[in-house]
Amino acid sequence: MAIQLKRSYKFALRTALLIVTILTLVLGCFMWLNGEFKWLFLIVSSIVCFIISFLVVQLRIEKFIYGRIKRIYDDVSLLESSSLASRTITTDMSTLTQEIEKFARDKKIEIDTLKIREEYRKDFLGNVSHELKTPLFTVQGYLETLLDGALDDKSVRKKYLTRANKGVERLIFIVKDLDLITKLEAGELDVNWQVFDIIELIQNVFELLEMKAAKKHITLTFDMDYPTPIYVHADGEKIRQVVTNLLVNSIKYGNANGTTEISVENLIQNKVIIRVTDNGEGIPENHIPRLFERFYRVDQSRNRKEGGSGLGLAIVKHIIEAHEERIYVESEEGVGSEFSFTLEKSEELSKQ
Repeated sequence: MAIQLKRSYKFALRTALLIVTILTLVLGCFMWLNGEFKWLFLIVSSIVCFIISFLVVQLRIEKFIYGRIKRIYDDVSLLESSSLASRTITTDMSTLTQEIEKFARDKKIEIDTLKIREEYRKDFLGNVSHELKTPLFTVQGYLETLLDGALDDKSVRKKYLTRANKGVERLIFIVKDLDLITKLEAGELDVNWQVFDIIELIQNVFELLEMKAAKKHITLTFDMDYPTPIYVHADGEKIRQVVTNLLVNSIKYGNANGTTEISVENLIQNKVIIRVTDNGEGIPENHIPRLFERFYRVDQSRNRKEGGSGLGLAIVKHIIEAHEERIYVESEEGVGSEFSFTLEKSEELSKQ
């Protein structure tokens, strides 16, 4: 890529003035001491000296210094992300220094970002490996036991096959969630926009999870009666998954005989905010920034006993962001947690 040279004469002018000043003072002192001081000669010699000095300095700068800098620019222009590739080289040292410093800062940020991504990639691959390895080894263990002779015992056979089946189901669950989150991150999963009643959707999820909540004696409820529908503009199936994932998390990590409450409030003129609040064990503050990372678990041992893919909250975040909305979390240990997200309200149907 050709790079143009934008000339700057500041440095050459200043240098030539400095040289002329020094030479004029020396020549003036010499003429004064010899008693032959001539103003005209001094002025003419100063002008000639200034012109010569300026030309020599400027030419040397462009040939010796900026010729080499241009080669550096040419090398840098090979980097597609470099902003220097499309710029003009300037022979002004202060401007040039600022450009190089900015380039160095940008590259440092890029390197730091790549390091963070590399660490995240390693962490993610390690977590995927662990999540898949656990149910695989479980299934393998039960099947090997059956093949080693337990197959003839009907009671043992049924029990071990049932447990192996649960391990396979968990593997399928993890793979499906991985496939979903990959599509969400790649932007390949389209949002099927529709208008629906968010109250009715939440009520349906309550009914779906009623038995799961009853096992831990957790009550799923609204914060108040909602006699009229509240219509929102979103993807009904994906928002159903968001509400389901948040409620399942609340049931998993909620205290026995506890309550999970959902409220739907007007946020601004065309937005509603859905809050999912529980009085469970809460989340330590230092874990909150990482809650929506894939496979991130606050309590490794307990969370794996509870099951799940470890991708629930990551999927929730991506679905909400695909709707160009926001999700929030507040929690206090021993008090409980609140997850909330916004949706666009459909005013036309809400007014009917």
